[in-house]
Amino acid sequence: MKDSNKLTYKRHTVTAALPYANGPIHIGHLAGVYVPADIYVRYLRMKGEDVIYICGSDEHGVPITIKARQEGVSPQEVVDKYHELIKASFARFGISFDVYSRTSAPIHHETAAAMFKTIHDKGLLVEKESAQYYDEDSKQFLADRYIMGTCPHCGYEKAYGDQCENCGTSLSPIELINPRSMLSGNKPVMKETRHWYLPLDRYEPMLRSWILEGHKEDWKPNVYGQCKSWIDQGLQPRAVTRDLDWGVKLPLEDTEGKVLYVWFDAPIGYISATREWAREKGKDWEPYWKDRDSKLVHFIGKDNIVFHCIIFPVMLHAEGSYILPDNVPANEFLNLENDKISTSRNWAVWLHEYLDDFPGREDVLRYVLCATAPEAKDNDFTWKDFQARNNNELVAIFGNFVNRTLVLTHKYFGGKVPAAGELEASDRETLDKIRDFPGLIGQQIEQYRFREALAQMMNLARLGNRYLTEAEPWKVFKQDPARVETVMNTCLQICANLAILCEPFLPFTAKKLQQMLQMEGGTWQDGGSPNLLSAGHAIGQAALLFEKVEDAQVQAQLDKLMKTRQENNSQQQAEPLKEEIRFDDFTRVDMRVAQIVAAEKVPKTKKLLKLTVDSGLDQRTVVSGIAEQYRPEDLVGKQVVLLANLAPRKIKGIESHGMLLLAEDKEGRLVFITPEQAMDNGSTIS
Repeated sequence: MKDSNKLTYKRHTVTAALPYANGPIHIGHLAGVYVPADIYVRYLRMKGEDVIYICGSDEHGVPITIKARQEGVSPQEVVDKYHELIKASFARFGISFDVYSRTSAPIHHETAAAMFKTIHDKGLLVEKESAQYYDEDSKQFLADRYIMGTCPHCGYEKAYGDQCENCGTSLSPIELINPRSMLSGNKPVMKETRHWYLPLDRYEPMLRSWILEGHKEDWKPNVYGQCKSWIDQGLQPRAVTRDLDWGVKLPLEDTEGKVLYVWFDAPIGYISATREWAREKGKDWEPYWKDRDSKLVHFIGKDNIVFHCIIFPVMLHAEGSYILPDNVPANEFLNLENDKISTSRNWAVWLHEYLDDFPGREDVLRYVLCATAPEAKDNDFTWKDFQARNNNELVAIFGNFVNRTLVLTHKYFGGKVPAAGELEASDRETLDKIRDFPGLIGQQIEQYRFREALAQMMNLARLGNRYLTEAEPWKVFKQDPARVETVMNTCLQICANLAILCEPFLPFTAKKLQQMLQMEGGTWQDGGSPNLLSAGHAIGQAALLFEKVEDAQVQAQLDKLMKTRQENNSQQQAEPLKEEIRFDDFTRVDMRVAQIVAAEKVPKTKKLLKLTVDSGLDQRTVVSGIAEQYRPEDLVGKQVVLLANLAPRKIKGIESHGMLLLAEDKEGRLVFITPEQAMDNGSTIS
């Protein structure tokens, strides 16, 4: 349990979500997890803390096997390809992992199997037989994602066995209507199989005490809220094994063809990676995971909250010797050009492509992704904003101040730091403000408010720019060179502080600026000092820290995205015709003009709206999966087409009487079918 009075720790264990090794890294991953985690770790290192930063490729699970089947290669070939690409991209981008491992490594299989065995041998798992779908042609049990069918809630015909991506409802395969195997296309049969379950329900009191009472104040609202929702709804046992041939084999007899479920084995990858690091460095790994004087922090995206806040902590607690996470600062999602990032549609900015297209501008992307990070809600990345933040902030504020300071120092003082003379009020005020910045920035980082921390760092550059502009040394020098000595000394001290305090955010820039100032990199405690550069210290020549992003470069990126969209449109074919019906069947369908008179979101869903419609005969409730594309307030008063005689059914506990007709294009956009002109509610459509 957390010690709420504990403020200091002997060491820090920081994990970043294991990227799935079936594709490259994109900006959504970076903004959600890896940039904030890297800022946090670099800051801790600069403070002199004992910290290990852990990550690795998540290489098991059904999506890997599906991709291998699609490409006609083995699962190992798939993960080998993407593991190397991901690892190299992170390194080029300056993500400073202490270890980047992989879950296909022998040390991980050993670690994951041992944890399962320990929990199993303590009698804390539930073993039971159950009927699951089996593909007789492929001769294998089907994982949830290998099954597709019609959603029982919204009627979407391409729902997966674990979730309907149209209405967002979580499903089990047996709920699907007309299920079919994604391997053979045939209807699967039910067959008995044996699995082991982690009884989450038994740990509800522990989770209530640890999360709902112990972390109400210090966890982010989105994290705490999602955990509270899960716990309040009642936790259910979760299977920890699967019938597959790709993954960590069960360390039990008579379990051939069974592996650990990927959500069970993946977070153990943090521990196995730590063991790998310790083995290579000749260190002891256990204090980082088992000493209560260690602080464990998980950086993840919001789709991983339940695994890192409920399931993995239950696993650690059940094993018995591990600490639990102190914090799980999960971010929301980042969109791209007002559209959801989609790997399947190639709608993304891929890290390795960015590094090729913008060589030497790693820090620009780090800056923009931190400045627009989806810390409290989903946010949007646009190339125009990328250009504006680079040109108007990094170039015009940070880079401009440093360049002017170094150029003037060489012009007036031969490239040597002048001694400060008598201080005026503006000098004292500026120097006093410099002293505050390490604390201001550090406080925000420690509270996982990285956008605000970055803004404070840029405020230091703004302070320097404003001070230099108001002092006007180029006007004063001839009449009062001694005054200019003081001004330039102050400006150079600000530059030196920037070289230290920007390092967590802009590591490549920090190194370049330190080289220009001919200074050694300092610790965080060195920041805030008005005497980082001694009088007479020689500095190097000025060089541009940042260069403008031109319109043509932005347009090239937008053109690439538009080309992707066009390719998607050309590759996607219209939905095939459904089974032929007779005219008599059609005459039984009762479609009428109706008007939406009220609309509201369905709580705890992403896609569902509860609509009240006037059918001309009555006012009725209709639940529709359109919340991601329509705001409730925009729908009131709209005339629509209602399928009025559809049998009612319950969706999320709400009885829906009918269905509204919409057209869906190849990109999934929904548009209402409406009459060309206003008509009486209840008008029939034939």
